[in-house]
Formats: sequence, C-alpha cells, structure tokens
Amino acid sequence: MATNSDTAAQARLNQYFDRVGDILGTDSRRESFAMYAAGILGDGERKSMEPIAARACADPKTADATHQRLLHFTTDAKWNDRAVRRFASQYVVGQMAAREQVTDWIVDDTGFLKQGSHSVGVQRQYTGSAGKVANCQIGVSLSIATPTAHAPIDFELYLPTCWTDDPKRRAEAKIPDELQFKTKPELALGMIERAHHDGIPPGVVLADAAYGSSRVFREGIRALDLHYGVGVDPKTTVFLLDDDDLPQGEKLSVRKLAQTVHSKKGFRRCTWRQGTNTSMSARFMVRRVIPAHTGGPQLEEREPLWLVVEWRDGEDAPANFFLTSFPRNVNTKALIRRLMQRWRTERIYQDLKGEFGLDHFEGRRFAGWHHHVSVVLCCYAFVLAERVRAFFCPDKNA
Repeated sequence: MATNSDTAAQARLNQYFDRVGDILGTDSRRESFAMYAAGILGDGERKSMEPIAARACADPKTADATHQRLLHFTTDAKWNDRAVRRFASQYVVGQMAAREQVTDWIVDDTGFLKQGSHSVGVQRQYTGSAGKVANCQIGVSLSIATPTAHAPIDFELYLPTCWTDDPKRRAEAKIPDELQFKTKPELALGMIERAHHDGIPPGVVLADAAYGSSRVFREGIRALDLHYGVGVDPKTTVFLLDDDDLPQGEKLSVRKLAQTVHSKKGFRRCTWRQGTNTSMSARFMVRRVIPAHTGGPQLEEREPLWLVVEWRDGEDAPANFFLTSFPRNVNTKALIRRLMQRWRTERIYQDLKGEFGLDHFEGRRFAGWHHHVSVVLCCYAFVLAERVRAFFCPDKNA
C-alpha cells in the first residue's frame, strides 16, 4: 500500500510531467516523453530507446511500433530543448535555493565512448572518463551547486572541425545549418549566459584549465557580474602585485612564480575536506597578481586576481594553478575550499551515467543526442528535487 508520502510524490511527478508536456505541445510528444522518462527513471539496466520500448509494452508484438515512436520523438520531432531544460533547471534549482544558498556553477566535460565513426561529434580525443585518448563524443556541462546538493542543468555536444567543416557529415547527422564550430570554453560560456538570462541564482563559476586558460572565457564570466575560480595552464604569465595592488617586477609564468616562492618557503598547508579515511590536504601558495596576457584591457585596467597554487604531497612540483576573481578581503582557507569544490561534478557524471543512462543513447543525429540529454536532465532534476525536499523538510508531504 502506498504511503501518503509516496502518493504525494507521485502527484508531484504527474504534475511535473504535465508541465513538461505543456512545453512539448502535442499529445504524441507528451506520451512519448512520459514513456521515455519512465524508462530513464525505471530499473532497467539499459536505458536506450529499444529496451525502453520493450519494457513499456505488455504485448511484445507492439514493441517495434513503440520503438519507432520513441525514435521519432528523439531524432525527428522538433521540440525545444532550451525550453524543456529551462523549466527543469528552474524547478530543481528553485527547490535547492529555497533551502540553501547557491554557491557554485561548475563547468566540466565528460566523454561518451563509441564504436565506429558515425555518431555525431565522435573522434579520437582525450576524455577524462577514460583517462586517455579514445574514440568518443565529448559533452560540456553546466551544474549548479549548494553546500549539500548539485544539479546538472545544461549540456552541449562538442563538435570538432572534422564534423562542422564536412558537408556530408553535417547532412547525415542533420547538424543545423547555422551551427558553426565552437571551442569548449565558447560552449560553456554560452550555457552560463543562458543560465544567467534564465534567472538561475548566481554562484562562483568553477572550471579546470581547459576552460580557465581562456581569457575570453574569464572575461565573459565577469561581464555577467559573476566571480570565477578556474584552473589555468602553468605557462600562464602574470605580474605579482604589491600591497597596494600595483605590479612589481617582471612578468613570470605561474609555474616560475611558484618555484620562486617555494624557495622562500611560501607554501602553507590547508585542509579543504574530510575524506572517508583521512583529511584532504595539500600545500598552497596564494598571491595577488594581474594577468600579463596580450590583448584585452590595458595593464592598468585589468582586475587584480588571486593566484592559488596547489602542491600535493609526494609530488616534485606543483601541478594545479588557479586564478580567481574573489575580492581582496576573502578568507584564504575559504578561497581554497571553494576552489576544491569542482570535484563534485565527477559524482554528477557517475549518477547521470550509472542511474539515468546519460551515455546509453545509440542514435547518430545531433538533435537526437540533445533530446536524449534533455529527458535525462528532466529526470535528474525531479529526483534531486525530491531528495532535497525529503532531506530538508520535516513534513515530507509539504
């Protein structure tokens, strides 16, 4: 027998599906979305179209027709991914922000391992998912985090030039004519701009060096009046600042600056998190700098930043370098702990792939990949909103 809590949750799920259905527009799309989402949320091990269709049919003879309906819904039906994702993100972030302050916007990317060369965007490229160069697609993501919860709200498929510059491949994958090549930082900045436009509560943008090394990416974040804490390449050059935030000495790479400071014993240990068996700590250097890049504003007009360098135990040299736009009076320990929050995105990818079938899509077309991801994001948003509600609300029927 269902409890009152179960009944209330089911009612919320039905209302949630109805609101997504209003965005999709037609009865056929409503029904297909509900079936696809139920398959994503269900217990089936494989969450691609064909097994979802098979599980949804009491009569095996109807499975093929149902599969064709789902295939049309994901690959050919022209529904608005942006509108669906906007609703899902506002729904889940609204639940999160009602209970805790939004602290971080996390940018990262993950790989989708593939066989063959026909899945849109696939090529041999490095992915952290495999820890090596592999035949894969790359999806760039934006997630929103509070101190205890985190939700992915947007994804973009990275299309290498071997796809954007090949008319035959574009036609086969039905890549929109207006879509041109964009770097991963450009894709990420576009998602950040959309989230800002959609009224997502502000947070500090966290990203690794693949994104943070881009001056345009950093400046784009600040143009939205958001702060950032991003990794940068060790070759990034800066000017060290004095106590009045004025440049002193010659420009140095952040690696060279770290070596200079290390010789003066300028690193201090900081613990940023308690792990399962031990505390997570390393030695850090924190200094005020301004970037010494070419292009952009004149040197005297550039914003002073914090340079943070992490030197892990047992390593011969520091491996992680960060620039952050946090104000001058920020607490050093709080600054370091905030930068270390980017690791949370790895748990998001584990959940999306392990529980929601993010990487199970087997279609080859551009629209199909994005439609599948939109349904997954919708499902994750509802489940996380229910977890937040249950964790923070004593009356679980509220």
